[in-house]
Amino acid sequence: MGALTEEERARIEERIRALEIEHRDLDDVIMRLAKQPAQDQLQLRRLKKRKLFLKDSIERLRARLVPDIPA
Repeated sequence: MGALTEEERARIEERIRALEIEHRDLDDVIMRLAKQPAQDQLQLRRLKKRKLFLKDSIERLRARLVPDIPA
């Protein structure tokens, strides 16, 4: 994969910011739901799975921002 253009880099950085916001929001929702006495375990599992997916997506995008180093 070649070097990213400034436009591609800006798009990736914006996507990372959006995913980070969603990740933080999900964390807040999960913490609130976990405190409820009659929490929905299935819903909590789904939210945690989504949060993990977001984290993985953020890491993949960040990796794209790091230039390849020739061996």
